[in-house]
Amino acid sequence: MVTTIQIDETLKERLDRLKIHYRETYNELIKRLVENCSPAESDKESLIATIEILSDPIMMRNIKDALERIESGDYGIPIDEIKKELNIK
Repeated sequence: MVTTIQIDETLKERLDRLKIHYRETYNELIKRLVENCSPAESDKESLIATIEILSDPIMMRNIKDALERIESGDYGIPIDEIKKELNIK
């Protein structure tokens, strides 16, 4: 079911700044915010930190880019070097 809601222009502008990419829908954005900000799963300080990160579009794009690189196998530093640095066999 699709529903229409009314929001003021200021809130719409704030939501636009929270989008990871310009094609992210408001439904996707709100779902991401709600799922990542559940008070039942986190304390107040953690919730504030999460909101700060989610409110920073540059940070969110950087996280998205990093996850895409990791999924493609590009870790930036070869895994053998990381293991050696951390003394992991």
